[in-house]
Amino acid sequence: MNSPQPTLAREFASALAWWQAAGVDCDFHDDATAWLAEEQIGQGSDGAAPPASVRDARQNDNPAATKERPAIDRLAPAPPPLVPARENLLGESPPADLAAFRAWWMEAGTLDTARGFPRVPPRGEAGAKLMVLVPQPEDSDRQALLDGPQGRLLAAMLAAMGLTPEQIYLAAALPAHRPMTDLASLAATGMDAVTAHHIGLAAPQRLLVLGGSLAPMLGGTAENGLREFNHAGGKLPVIFGDTLEAMLHMPRLKARFWRRWMEWSATL
Repeated sequence: MNSPQPTLAREFASALAWWQAAGVDCDFHDDATAWLAEEQIGQGSDGAAPPASVRDARQNDNPAATKERPAIDRLAPAPPPLVPARENLLGESPPADLAAFRAWWMEAGTLDTARGFPRVPPRGEAGAKLMVLVPQPEDSDRQALLDGPQGRLLAAMLAAMGLTPEQIYLAAALPAHRPMTDLASLAATGMDAVTAHHIGLAAPQRLLVLGGSLAPMLGGTAENGLREFNHAGGKLPVIFGDTLEAMLHMPRLKARFWRRWMEWSATL
């Protein structure tokens, strides 16, 4: 004896019973629904009216929702990023020579430094063959700049270049070690002007910048391939390299820098 063919209603009821037994008692959509948008109130994402329980809940929360709630612009542009306020960190009377700059560097209240790390002065004399600019002192520096492992690596690099310590002017973009610092933001607050003034007073013949993140301090970006630095005293040839910290951890970066240095030096 053949079993009776199930009707569509019975199949639908059976399917609902199966999903309820499986613990699924809600309707889901892949697309998000803007429940609060004025044009969506009273409708689902597919144009159908939402369940009565949802409508009742909305009306109980705000009976005048459909009349008084303002439309929400889902395509409104994001607010612009906050731009750091720029300051004249050097003041109305900037240091006139390197001696005055060193004193200002160590004492100026306008320079923000991290707690727990002392300020460290630059070292060297004006007119050096090469100025080396690094992001900040090492965390162990106290009296002398780059007095730890990074300094020893730099000393070996300079010896290989045929340069003596007396021919070098060594400086950092920040007066004290400052972990996790954003150099681009600091440059925007006015530290780029401090760096430019410092370089102008040092008046080196060439500039070696160790750290692509230092480019904003020189008025550029890490991507624009800055080759010269313009300051009050004229144009200065510039070469960028990786940070000393990165070279300590990845020896292959030393070889890459050496190739750059040889190519750059041959053009001067």
